[in-house]
Order: sequence, then C-alpha cells, then structure tokens
Amino acid sequence: MNTLLAENLTSPLQPGVQAPDFTLLATPDQKMSLSELRGAPVIIAFYPADWSPVCGDELGLFNAALDMFKRYKAQFVAISVDSAWSHAAFSAQRGYHFPLLADFEPKGAVASSYRVYRAAEGVSERALFVLDGDGVVRWSEVSPISINPGVDGVLDALQHLVSTKQENLS
Repeated sequence: MNTLLAENLTSPLQPGVQAPDFTLLATPDQKMSLSELRGAPVIIAFYPADWSPVCGDELGLFNAALDMFKRYKAQFVAISVDSAWSHAAFSAQRGYHFPLLADFEPKGAVASSYRVYRAAEGVSERALFVLDGDGVVRWSEVSPISINPGVDGVLDALQHLVSTKQENLS
C-alpha cells in the first residue's frame, strides 16, 4: 500500500467528482468562492504552510507559469491553513500574482472536503487539482510534502482537458 494512503487512509478527490464549493478569505477583508470561477478551468494547489522553503519554491514556480495557464484560460488559486494576514505578507514578500486562500477557520475544512488534510500535523497535503469549467475534478495529484511537484502534471491535465473538449465538439 502506498505510504501516503497508509498515513491518511484516504485519497484525494478523483476525476469525475464534483469539486466541493467553498468560500475563503483571499485577503483579510475579501472572500472568494470557487463558484465565482465557473466557466473556465481552475487549478487548485493545496500547500502545507506559508514561509516554508518548499512551499515558497512551489508557489514561485506556479507564479512563473501563470502565462502558460492563461493560454488554457485557466485560473490558479492556492490554499493553505494559514491566516489571510500571513498570506498577505507572504504574497507581498514573494510577489505572487494569484490568490492565496485561507483555510483557517474552521481550520482545514476545505482541505478535508478535498480529502487532503493532515489532521495529525494540522496542515494540508501538497495536492493539486484541475477542475473543468463546470467544477468537476479532471485531474488530481498528491505529492510528498517535502517535494515540489512542478507544473508538468498540471499542464498535461489542461492540455488533455482542452483536447477532450475539442473532441466532444466535433
């Protein structure tokens, strides 16, 4: 059995499942809902914590890839259990150009609904989800918490999503 699954006794939401809607703080005084992003693909990156080296590197890579995501008309959001205040400082210091959403209170509720919350540590897994324009999970992946997964899997999933949509229109 995969050690990740043995630790959590679960796996992330799988393709074909409707992604749970959520409303989280995007800034200390503004909220964002997943349902607001409907109509275009959405990439959700759950990450363990602001200010950790691997998380900073991972989010920096996604920040650099934003133009590639825009080619697929995809929106990118990142979620951790840190507060909106921590996110604001982290984002400003790192120069991120995407929302960092605070799954802070109740802590980990959204990560739990996506089945990627590590209750023993109080953080989320390092997990990626690609949703179609209707909010259906089309790809998901959980990486070891100490490893930056990169963007290749996300780009492949977006390409597959576009190819499948084009085939369905033919």
